[in-house]
Amino acid sequence: MFTIRQRQLGATKKSYWRRICENRQMYLFLLLPIIWLLLFKYEPMYGAQIAFRKFKLAKGITGSPWVGLENFRKFFTSVYFSRTVGNTLYLSIYSLVVGFPLPIIFALLLNSVRSKAWRGWIENVTYMPHFISTVVMVGMLKRVFDVNTGLLSNVLSLLGGGRLPFDMFIGDTNFRTLYIWSGVWQGTGWGSIIYMAALSAVDPQLHEAATVDGATRWQRLLHIDLPAIVPTITITLILRFGSIMGIGFDKVFLMQNDTNLAASEVISTYVYKVGLTSEYNMNYSYSTAIGLFNSVVNLIMISLVNFISNRVNGSGLW
Repeated sequence: MFTIRQRQLGATKKSYWRRICENRQMYLFLLLPIIWLLLFKYEPMYGAQIAFRKFKLAKGITGSPWVGLENFRKFFTSVYFSRTVGNTLYLSIYSLVVGFPLPIIFALLLNSVRSKAWRGWIENVTYMPHFISTVVMVGMLKRVFDVNTGLLSNVLSLLGGGRLPFDMFIGDTNFRTLYIWSGVWQGTGWGSIIYMAALSAVDPQLHEAATVDGATRWQRLLHIDLPAIVPTITITLILRFGSIMGIGFDKVFLMQNDTNLAASEVISTYVYKVGLTSEYNMNYSYSTAIGLFNSVVNLIMISLVNFISNRVNGSGLW
């Protein structure tokens, strides 16, 4: 009996290695992403202990004294805690509420367009803004919305309405509006791709049967197309909540100035200033602690939303 069991295990092991050899090209494709993941995601975790030390460059990581949670307490009790966390959450939630449903609505409407040529033209036009770099995007915003020399001011002046009554880069409300809605313009078309892919898997016979039964286009969209992409919507929503504290650095920093700092100082820009500028004495330990706090909050959020999703509709990332 033992010999039979050994033979079975040996056959399974042989079959396993045979499958690897037969699919060696696929494993070679996986090799580079795995190396990238280890080098740029897992290896830097060793440096996370800086957050618990009073890091000195000359002493190195292990040679710097251990201070425990002192850096975290310093951040939680500072005046910047409520400002940076509040601004990050405000921009993130604002972006989620406005920007998350629009690609879904756009994909559903675009999928209803009968003309393939017209649909292809719309797709190309709406996808293009995604490929504009952040620096170019902010430069375009300044060229359009500048009070004195901006395109919008010049057009209004030609029409006899005078120039823009306010500067979009000055003030809390103006900054948030410009930041969010420019992101919506840039990302709606590109964000709809995943939903268009999910809609392409819908069986056309369902629409044909619904049409025969007298269903309108709106009813078919609501009762056939929308339920078909609910699992995709769930996954993307979970991922969005997983980066709820992950407001990007580039665009905020480029749009930031002294007049809108109260609304534009988010965690990513504050971490940069604390850790890499002489104004804050390049406090590596403090900036690492803030970044680690940010990552932990994102981990908690994605785990919590995934748990709720599994309980509510039985689907999630894991």
